[in-house]
Amino acid sequence: RMSRHAKKLRDHDINPCLAETDATTKCLNDNNYNKDMCTDYFLKYKNCRKFWHGIMMQRKRNGVKPEMPPAEERKKILESMG
Repeated sequence: RMSRHAKKLRDHDINPCLAETDATTKCLNDNNYNKDMCTDYFLKYKNCRKFWHGIMMQRKRNGVKPEMPPAEERKKILESMG
């Protein structure tokens, strides 16, 4: 059984970097947890978190709710950026 926190992390509306999280975990599993083999995945995850954190802080400053845009809205944001 998953904890409430674990469920939140698996929710696409809450965690914008779910794909990056899963790819990193898979890389670690496939490479016997040798982190050096997964540097690119860690970097993609870090960049994803940094990007969405910036968006979240901007929305917070502007009083936009929810602070983290839901999955559909995030898709549109990414598409608008090319």
